[in-house]
Amino acid sequence: MKKHQILLASLIFTVVLSSCKKNNSETKNRPNIVFIMSDDHAYQAISAYDTSLINTPNIDRIAKLGMLFTNASVTNSICAPSRATILTGKHSHINGKVDNVSPFDTTNVTFPQLLQKSGYQTAMFGKLHFGNNPKGFDQFKILPGQGSYYNPDFITKNEGEINVSGYVTDIITDMTIDWLESERKKEDPFLLMYLHKAPHRSWLMAERHMDEFTQKEFREPKTLFDKHEGMPAAKVAKMNIDGDMGWAADSKLYPDVMDELSLEEQIGYDKLRFEMGVGRLNETQRANFDKAYRRVAEDFKKKYPKMTDEDLAKWRYQRYMQDYLGTIKSVDENVGRVLDYLEQNDLMENTIIVYTSDQGFYLGEHGWFDKRFVYDESLKTPLLVSWPERIKANSVSNELVQNLDFAQTFLDVAEVEQPDDMQGESLIPILTNNLDDWKREAVYYHYYEHPSEHNVNRHYAAITKDYKLIHHYFDLDYWELIDRKKDPLEQHNYYDDPSYKEIRKEMHKKLDDLRELYGDNEKISQEYIDDFMPLAKDGKVFGVEKPILDPIIEKWEATKNN
Repeated sequence: MKKHQILLASLIFTVVLSSCKKNNSETKNRPNIVFIMSDDHAYQAISAYDTSLINTPNIDRIAKLGMLFTNASVTNSICAPSRATILTGKHSHINGKVDNVSPFDTTNVTFPQLLQKSGYQTAMFGKLHFGNNPKGFDQFKILPGQGSYYNPDFITKNEGEINVSGYVTDIITDMTIDWLESERKKEDPFLLMYLHKAPHRSWLMAERHMDEFTQKEFREPKTLFDKHEGMPAAKVAKMNIDGDMGWAADSKLYPDVMDELSLEEQIGYDKLRFEMGVGRLNETQRANFDKAYRRVAEDFKKKYPKMTDEDLAKWRYQRYMQDYLGTIKSVDENVGRVLDYLEQNDLMENTIIVYTSDQGFYLGEHGWFDKRFVYDESLKTPLLVSWPERIKANSVSNELVQNLDFAQTFLDVAEVEQPDDMQGESLIPILTNNLDDWKREAVYYHYYEHPSEHNVNRHYAAITKDYKLIHHYFDLDYWELIDRKKDPLEQHNYYDDPSYKEIRKEMHKKLDDLRELYGDNEKISQEYIDDFMPLAKDGKVFGVEKPILDPIIEKWEATKNN
């Protein structure tokens, strides 16, 4: 950014911040905000949405006190871009954080900065994912990058880098409650961002849950063996539970067991990933891990010689669910600890509490793990909100809302002026059952990180309650039309079906309108491709396989030379 542009941006920011300041009498009664977010927590793994996998009574408490959203979604289903959208209230192509590779532009104004300047005390504990000095926080203790499940390191505002013994979900909660108890200023409203690493890959549950969850068995999704007919991008994606997961890092088969059974690494550095995670355990933690997982390994060794390919896929699904859901058990327990503290200290009545995830996640649907696609399990995110006396208890909304809306919702709650360049909408009309003031009929989605790990093609989409129109572009170039009511499992592409001619036309109009509304276009998409491809070519993009990468580079270079 040029010098005069920086000076102008600084002046505008100063004016915005000064307009947000309030005197003590104005700030005293504004509600506190507790924002709870997990990483990759699928809505299917919350019992308020679905009771078939796990019971999450504490997370469910938030819905019982307030509102459950059934159509909440993200604008870009990948970790760091989702978090950037939440903080800025802007789509990825506007805030600049389109993927996990590019840096976050720290000139972006975030809602915590605005709340802090308006008189809110602000704190963040847990996983931010990008940057080591989050702006707008009076206190923070955050994990570096992805962080570790056991004996994690933290970047702190006042203590430098520290290491803490224990399990990460418990530690983040300890830090959160300690701040509420000893640092919170009772005379000021507060923003508390309580952010869990779990249940991010590679999954390591707490010691106390290992015996129980490694022996559980879970129902299989109907599409576990989906063939992805008529959906070329889905067919080539590298997200299959059977084949694209690691035997060691993901399924927790010890490297020596892999060697004994002649199992080759299916993902890069699989054995090393196992050692990097499990190797952090201290002697007692490792003994508890071995007690549970050696039993799993011995059982597998007995069964393996007679297992068919289908048997192996089913076994790997169960191993995935055991570890993934085991990490969520600890999240639910710890959410309960925070809710208990708020209740015991009379902080519930004037506090808005949000539980969400940075995106959804595939739990075997379509045969997959991970996220990235615009199909429901990845697109949709859990969203539960309580605010006593403002939100009716046990209410449910099916309105189309997004992580794009959080920033403006929190500013609205705090009675802080919202910058004109934020792109979301305050959820207050929905939360307070004022639906005459809510007009949204469609939301916009855009995924950028390709070529990269999991080989998910770039695509953008318009989503209504009934349909999705998806344009896959760059490597693959074609359209999909999903009928969300007729085909809720999203296994069919109706784009070329003559009976959908009028719907297709209507959805194209909605997509064009959304792209114009949010300022997205082909020129911007190409600029992000041209920024990304040199990094991929230089080996700076994680997890992309050379046979996949080389043809994409060749195609891109050919277009640049024309």
